[in-house]
Amino acid sequence: MHNWIALFNEQIRETTWLQWLAVIFGVAEVLLARSNNIWLYPVGIAGIVISIYLLIDVQLYAESALNLYYLVMSLYGWIYWIKKKNEPPVKIAWSNRKEWVISLLIVFLGWFILFVLLKKFTPSNVPVWDAWVSSTAWAGMWLLARRKIENWMFLNVSNLFAVPLLFYKGLPLFAMLTLFLFFVAFWGFFEWKKILKKEKSGSMVHPIISA
Repeated sequence: MHNWIALFNEQIRETTWLQWLAVIFGVAEVLLARSNNIWLYPVGIAGIVISIYLLIDVQLYAESALNLYYLVMSLYGWIYWIKKKNEPPVKIAWSNRKEWVISLLIVFLGWFILFVLLKKFTPSNVPVWDAWVSSTAWAGMWLLARRKIENWMFLNVSNLFAVPLLFYKGLPLFAMLTLFLFFVAFWGFFEWKKILKKEKSGSMVHPIISA
């Protein structure tokens, strides 16, 4: 236990202000998503751009590529939410059968492709686990972009496996952050269900998106 505390303290001391900024943007993005606020996308994009810069700086090129995916999905989600000028944003909804099929394809096909790439082209000693964390996050991001409630389920599967993985890799600070995001996502799932119920009952007035 003492070694873990010492490692945790060391991680905090070695964290730069730019890394903290990326973490702050990441937390803000999840909180905004939980509140069904469209500002989650510009805030998230800012955090992703900083993260890509930091990952390239330490030569983690594969992780940089993964963040590029998040960047593309965030831009897609932002456009999808807004749709057209002076129209209400896309409403929260449950996924239909087609969206479930696409989500599961992203998870399992994505996992297989990532596993092969990690196994053949990187020195990773956790290709199965690493690929699984990424592929479930991919599916969650796609569903979040479409305002589907199940996005929280897929993101939390990713978070659940990411926490021990980050501890194993000697990154307790980021493991604790991911644990926090796990509880936020759990909270977000029920918050979105509540919003959907209000929308269906007609008790919620949707704001008009303006340019």
